[in-house]
Amino acid sequence: METTKQKISADYITLDRISIQQVKEMHTLFIQYYHNADFSTFIDDLSEKDGLILIRENKSKRIVGFSTLKTLRFKLKGKEVKGIFSGDTILERQYWGTNKPMLCFVKVLLKEKLRDPLTPLFWLLISKGYKTYLLLANNFPKHYPHHEGKFDELSSVVDQYCQHLYPSYFDEQQQILDFGGDYQKLRGEVAEITSELKRTVPKIGFFEDRNPDWREGKELPCIGQINVSMFTYFTRKSFAKILQKNNINWDLGLISLTRRLVK
Repeated sequence: METTKQKISADYITLDRISIQQVKEMHTLFIQYYHNADFSTFIDDLSEKDGLILIRENKSKRIVGFSTLKTLRFKLKGKEVKGIFSGDTILERQYWGTNKPMLCFVKVLLKEKLRDPLTPLFWLLISKGYKTYLLLANNFPKHYPHHEGKFDELSSVVDQYCQHLYPSYFDEQQQILDFGGDYQKLRGEVAEITSELKRTVPKIGFFEDRNPDWREGKELPCIGQINVSMFTYFTRKSFAKILQKNNINWDLGLISLTRRLVK
């Protein structure tokens, strides 16, 4: 169905504030992009989460995307760490490239870090498509797997959370999650990887090298460290985009970005 592109908003909402009608709308959107995404499986996955980032058009309030989230605590080398795990995630194609969902997600991370600043915090995600991997690689300076082979020490954290969440499906040697042939997988026309993409964006080629069977629904488990340098990097990057897009001066750009982060 053709729709007119509107301005959108992204908000974090706890699971108890989601209506059944919104859940049905989310599932209708999800199955447009994924195979093997029946409603009962979708509900089961959603019920295990704490909340989600809900993306809606401002005027119509139509849901155009979402990302489910869950906070985990586990031990790493005898110390307690926390992870924000991303589950089902989708955004309507016409809104690809918007930074609204990522801004909302960073606010969620910032609040969680400020709540317990001394406990190490990580973003935990599993990626069956390159777009999810790029969200990590383009916004988290310290992440794994890294296309330049950096930060291999985070490999042990990936092993830890995959063994915690999906022990029966984790291939520890390949660091791949294989849920079988009936698992959700992207529809063929969604986020296809071409030779041109791999040539122009090395990170996409790296993703496919690490997860060559992504078309079959296999997931690449990833991790990003959430610390001061990550927030600083994201702020500078977002700030530069605001200046470039609006052709405004430094002071006005800083005010604009600050409002978005604290809103």
